[in-house]
Amino acid sequence: MDLVILNDSRPRRLAFYLAEEEYLARRYPDRDFFFAWQVKPSVIVGRNQLLQKEINLEFCREHGVDVVRRKSGGGAVVADMNNVMLSYITSSDDVRSTFSEYTSMVAAALRALGLDASDNSRNDILIGTRKVSGNAYYHLPGRSIVHGTMLFDYDPIMMSNTLRPSQSKLASHGVESVRSRVTTIREHIPDMTIDRFIEHILNTVPNGGKKMILSEKDIQNIESIEQGYYESRWLDGKNPRGAVSHREHIVGIGEIGVDVTITKGLIESVVLTGDFLENTDAESVISNALKGVPYDRESISSVLMTIDFNKLITGMTVNRFVDLLF
Repeated sequence: MDLVILNDSRPRRLAFYLAEEEYLARRYPDRDFFFAWQVKPSVIVGRNQLLQKEINLEFCREHGVDVVRRKSGGGAVVADMNNVMLSYITSSDDVRSTFSEYTSMVAAALRALGLDASDNSRNDILIGTRKVSGNAYYHLPGRSIVHGTMLFDYDPIMMSNTLRPSQSKLASHGVESVRSRVTTIREHIPDMTIDRFIEHILNTVPNGGKKMILSEKDIQNIESIEQGYYESRWLDGKNPRGAVSHREHIVGIGEIGVDVTITKGLIESVVLTGDFLENTDAESVISNALKGVPYDRESISSVLMTIDFNKLITGMTVNRFVDLLF
């Protein structure tokens, strides 16, 4: 696995690093990569999330917080110089094994610091029973990208001002605070600096791999891809106007919303939103399968029974999904 290094230290927007992942995955299809990065205050939302529901856009505009939509699923994340963002690119089409490889490597690096680190079924990395790193997955043909945030430290005021957790998610967690469910590296190793921590991660996770310094041409190509992340069509994302709309927080799956447009009793389109982990473009598969199908439980179930739902949305079954529609 190669460790990717930029040829300068100037600050870059969060979308640059997402574009870097894409570029490396496509340009060098036979090589595995790992790199770490930091950004000024930013919010990154999942592919299927609604901006207005997930983040406080007015606060972000007033305080210069960069807002970016990634191409992977999962939930909204606040990133700033208290976080360390990690990216892993490999040649694989298997979601479960790719996540497992990545989280195992990072958890091992934390254990090397004496931390009680492990991973869980939601692809989080824990210290003890508390989350220190959340991760998401993006698939390209023959290539897998895993990226996540490592909470070295965090600003709870910034987090609470930028994010809008859904009412169903709040209900599922009761009155339990974010602080009680997450932890930070600094909490466990108070005398470690973030620079030393990054150095440790970069020396440990790639496991002796070669260093790859990006050329000026590489950077120009990455910057070209970066621009696409700020196009309004992509950033604004989904604005469903469905006649039927249901949202639910499902333990082990996450927040998932289904908006169905129906014309003359037939399904016209299906839009999925939320922080669930999808293994492929679940929305396209489901929407295409249900287009023109009568909006009734029996007809929908009959069509969806031909689809392996767990390969679309981790942990999801046909019956559970159909229940969301009614």
